[in-house]
Amino acid sequence: MDDLVSFLTQLISLSGLSGYESPVREVLSTRWRPIVDELSISKLGSLHGLKRASDGKPQGKIMLAAHMDAIGLMVSGYSENLLRVTSVGGIDPRILPGQMVTVHGKENLPGIAILQPDRLVNEAHREKCPALERIFIDTGLSESELKETVEVGSLVSFATPPTHMEGGYIAGHSLDNRASLAALTLCLEGLKNTKLSWDVWAVATVQEEETLGGALTSAFEIEPDLALVVDVTFGKGPGATDHRAFPLGKGVTIGVGSNVHPSLEKRLKALADEEKIPYATEILPASSGTDAITLQVSRSGVPCEVIGLPLRYMHTPVEEVALADIESAGRLMAKFISSLNANTMTEIRKEMLEW
Repeated sequence: MDDLVSFLTQLISLSGLSGYESPVREVLSTRWRPIVDELSISKLGSLHGLKRASDGKPQGKIMLAAHMDAIGLMVSGYSENLLRVTSVGGIDPRILPGQMVTVHGKENLPGIAILQPDRLVNEAHREKCPALERIFIDTGLSESELKETVEVGSLVSFATPPTHMEGGYIAGHSLDNRASLAALTLCLEGLKNTKLSWDVWAVATVQEEETLGGALTSAFEIEPDLALVVDVTFGKGPGATDHRAFPLGKGVTIGVGSNVHPSLEKRLKALADEEKIPYATEILPASSGTDAITLQVSRSGVPCEVIGLPLRYMHTPVEEVALADIESAGRLMAKFISSLNANTMTEIRKEMLEW
C-alpha cells in the first residue's frame, strides 16, 4: 500500500494536460520498463508496454487502456498584468476562483486564479456562476514582464498538492485518470510470475479529455482481440446519490451498455465473484464517456469492457479516490488476463450468437 501511495502521489503531482502528456509518460516509462518486455510510443504519444505470452506463441492480444492526460487551462491573452485563459478539457469555472496554479511559460510560475469581487461587478453578473471569460490568472508580474515570460498558448495546470486522507483515501488533481494508471501498473506487477497465453498490451493513452485520439490510433496499430478500458466514474457524495454514483472503497464498477461486450461483462463478473473482489454494475446505455468509445470501433471492431473507479468531485483540483478500489481493479484485470487461453475468442464468438 505504501508503494501505491508513493507512486500515485508522484503521478498526481505532474501536469500532463491533454495533448502535452510527456511528464506522465516519462514517469510511467521508468516504472513499466522492468515489468514489460518492450516499450514504445505511438505517433500521437501514447505509451505502449508489451508483456509477451510466456511461450512466445500468443493465442491472442489484449489491450489495457487508461488515459494519462488531465484537464487544465491555456493562456488565451492578456488583461494588463493578468492572464486570460481558456479550457483544456471539461473545466467547471465555478471551482477556479482562489485556486493555486502553475503557469508553464518560459519558466514555471506560481499563479492564482482570481475573480473580480462580487460587490464590484455589474449587477447582471453578481452572485452568478462566473464564465471562464471573467476569470484571470495573477502571477505577480508586471504587464511587460508577463508578456516577456508567458506566451499565448502556454499551459496552466492545477498546483493543488496531493492530500492523504484518513480511511485509505487520497485527494488531489488529475486522479482522473492517474488512479487508473496506478491500477494498470498494479495489474502488470501482478502478472510478473504468471504464465500468459496472450500478449498483453498496456497502453497509457493521450488526449482522452479532448479527442479520444490516443486510444483510437493505438488500437489501430496494435489490433487487439479484446480490450479493457479503465477510467473513473462518479463516486457518491453531495449531489451524487442516485444510481449513477457509487460508494468509494466498496469496489470497482463493471459496465454494461453500448460500449461493452456482454461476454466480457459476464466473464469479469464471474471472476470477481470467484475471487471475492467487490464490484457494482454501472449502466452505460449510450456513450461510456471513456476511451472505449473509439477503441471499440477501431479497424473491424474490438470487444471492450469498461472498469470504473469511483471518484468524488470529478474534474476539480480535489478529486478523491479510495486506494482499495485501485487495488481491486488491478487484481481483477490480472485475474482476467490469466484466464485467457486458446479457446477464449471462439467461446466469445459463440456466446455472441446466443444473445
